[in-house]
Amino acid sequence: MDASVLLALRDPAGVPFYPIIFQVLYILTWALHAAFVLLSLGSMGLSIYGATKGQSDSHWKKLTPHLIQTGKISISILIVLGVAPLLFTQVIYDPNWYVANTLSGMWVFIFIYTLVVGYSMYYWYYYANKAQKGGDYIIGIISFAILVFAGILMHNFAVTSIMPEQWMQMYAPNGVVDDSGWTFNVNILRLAFLVSLSIPVVGIFLQNYSRFLSTRDDFDKSYISYTAKLGTNIAIIGLLISAVAFVLWMLKIGYLLNPLSIAIIIGVLVLLYFSKMNKNSYITTLVLVVVALLISGMRELIRFDIMSNLGYSIYDYPVNLEIPTIAMFLLTFVVMGFTGVGYLLSMAWKVGKNEGIFDGTKDALVSKLGKYTLNIMVAWMVIYFGWGIVILFNNTL
Repeated sequence: MDASVLLALRDPAGVPFYPIIFQVLYILTWALHAAFVLLSLGSMGLSIYGATKGQSDSHWKKLTPHLIQTGKISISILIVLGVAPLLFTQVIYDPNWYVANTLSGMWVFIFIYTLVVGYSMYYWYYYANKAQKGGDYIIGIISFAILVFAGILMHNFAVTSIMPEQWMQMYAPNGVVDDSGWTFNVNILRLAFLVSLSIPVVGIFLQNYSRFLSTRDDFDKSYISYTAKLGTNIAIIGLLISAVAFVLWMLKIGYLLNPLSIAIIIGVLVLLYFSKMNKNSYITTLVLVVVALLISGMRELIRFDIMSNLGYSIYDYPVNLEIPTIAMFLLTFVVMGFTGVGYLLSMAWKVGKNEGIFDGTKDALVSKLGKYTLNIMVAWMVIYFGWGIVILFNNTL
C-alpha cells in the first residue's frame, strides 16, 4: 500500500473546512464517547456483582439499582455521542473508514444487531432487578457479554483501519479475493488497556456519587462512607491495572518515550494521588477528563504517524470552504448543544439534590433553560428545513 492508492481513495470533493479542525473535534468527541462507554461497562459489571449480594447486604441492595440505572443512561448517551467521532474520522480518513467497513462488512452488519439485542437485554436486566425475584444477575451477565462483544467489534474496525499495509493481504490472501467481509483483527494490549479504564472510571464515579448524596438526609452516613471507600479502592486498583497495560502497549509499539505518552503516565499518577486522597472527587473528575483527552490524542497520533509514513497526510487534503455549512454546525453544536446539555444537567442536579418531588417550573434556572432550549430547537428546525428546501429548489429548478 502506497500513497497513490490512499490518495485515490479520498473524496474528490475535498473537505468543507480545514482538516486540523476535524482532527481536534475527533479527539474531543471520541473522549466524550469513550467516557460513557467506560462508565457503562464499569457500572454494569459492578451491578452484576451487586445483584448477587443485594439480598444479604443492605448497602448493595441500595447501590445496585443506581448502578444499573447509570449503565442504562450511559449506553444511550454513548450511542448518540458515538456518531460524532465516526463522522469526523470519515471526513479526513475516509480511505481507512471505508476500507475497514468493506473488509469487515459482515461484522459491521452484526454489530448493529448486537447492540440492539444487548441494549434490549439490558432493559430486561433492569426490570428483573426491579422485581427483586432473584436470578437477575444471569440476565445481566448475558447482556454485559453481548455489549462487550459489540465493543470488541468496534475495536476490530478501528484496528483494521490503521493497518493499510495489510489491507491487500486481508482482501486477497494468497492472491485469492475474499469478499466475505469476515476480516477480524484484535490488538490485545490496546483492547486490554482501553477496557481496563472502565475500572477507575466507575471508581471515580462512586466517589462523585457519595459526595453528591452526602448533602441529603435520606441517605445514612454509613452508606455514604461505604460507597466512598468502595470507589476509592476500585479507582486505585483500576488505575494500577490501566497503567501497567498502557506501559506494555506503548512498549510494544515503540511510543513509551513519546512526550504524549509520558504526559499520560504523569496524568495517571496525578489521578492516582487525587483518587487515593479523595478530598474533592469533582477535581479528580476534571483530571480524569484531561487524561481522557490525552489518551484520545495518543490514539490519533498513532494513526496519524502510520498514515504519514505511507505518504498520506490529512493536512494535504483539498479544502473547499463551505462557510454556511460550518456556521450551521458550530451554531448547532455550541448554541443548541450547550444550552440543551446545560438544561439536562441542571435538571439532573436539582432532582438529585431534592429529597422530595422536584418541580422544575418553580425553579428559575431550570425553567429558563428549558424555555431557551425549546425555543432554540424550534428555531433550529425552521432554519434547517427551510435552508434545505431553498437549496433543493435552487439545485433542481
